[in-house]
Amino acid sequence: MNVDTPAGGTVMSRTIEVREVVRGRYAEAARSTAECCGGPSCCGEDAGDVVEGAPAFGSGLYAAEDVTGAAGALEASLGCGVPTAVAELQPGEVVLDLGSGAGGDVLLAARRVGPTGRVIGLDMTREMLELARRHATGVPNVEFLQGYLEEVPLPDATVDVVISNCVINLAADKPAVLAEAARVTRPGGRFAVSDVLADEDMGAATRADMAAWTRCIAGALTEREYRDLLVAAGWAEVEVRVTHRVHSHAAAAIIRAVRA
Repeated sequence: MNVDTPAGGTVMSRTIEVREVVRGRYAEAARSTAECCGGPSCCGEDAGDVVEGAPAFGSGLYAAEDVTGAAGALEASLGCGVPTAVAELQPGEVVLDLGSGAGGDVLLAARRVGPTGRVIGLDMTREMLELARRHATGVPNVEFLQGYLEEVPLPDATVDVVISNCVINLAADKPAVLAEAARVTRPGGRFAVSDVLADEDMGAATRADMAAWTRCIAGALTEREYRDLLVAAGWAEVEVRVTHRVHSHAAAAIIRAVRA
C-alpha cells in the first residue's frame, strides 16, 4: 500500500523515482567500464575520488587487500569501503551482497567462504549484472540475481551474512531494505556493510539534490537513524565505525549488526 509522504507523494512513487535515477547512473558506469576498463563511479565523479588526501570511493580503498581473482572487477568499484575485510567470513557460509555492482566484493567473499560456501550478488541494473557475470566466469560458488533491495528474491532465513558497499544509502525506502536483509538472514547471522552516514547538520538543499543522491550523499542516514532502523528491522548488537570523510557533510563507515 502506498503511504503519503510529507511532500505529498507516496513512498512507492519516491522509490521508483530514485530507482530510475540510480539505475541510469549505474548503467552508465557499467557501460563506461566495459568500453574502457574504467569510467565514472556512482559515488563521486570518478573511481579515484580523493578527500583529505586519501581515497574516498573506488578501487583505491582496496590497496591493502589481497585482491587475487577480483582485481578486474574492483577496477569498477563504486564503493566507499571494503566490507569483506570486516565481515569475518568463514568457509561454508552463504553470503548476500546487496547492490553487487561489477562483482568485486562477491569475488572476494567467494574466496573466503570457499567451495563449500556460496555468494549471491543482487543488483537491479542489467548492465552491471552482465559485467559481474563476465568477471565471475569460472567461479563456481557465485551467482548473480536481478532484483531490488526492497524485495530480495530469496526465501526467509537462507543466508549467513549480508554485505553491501555504499548502496543502501541509495535506496529510497531504507526501512524496507533493512527489513528484507533481516528476513533473509538466519538468526545469529551477520550484517556487515560499508555505507555513507550523513552528518546531523546536513542541509535540506543537499538532501533534495538528486545528483548528490546518486553520488551517495543526499540519501545517507545519520548514525542515529541507521541504528534505530536496524533495531526496528530485527537487528541487534549494532556497531558503527566511521572510517573516513567523503564529503563536507558526510563520512563513510562500517556498520555491523547481528540478526536477533
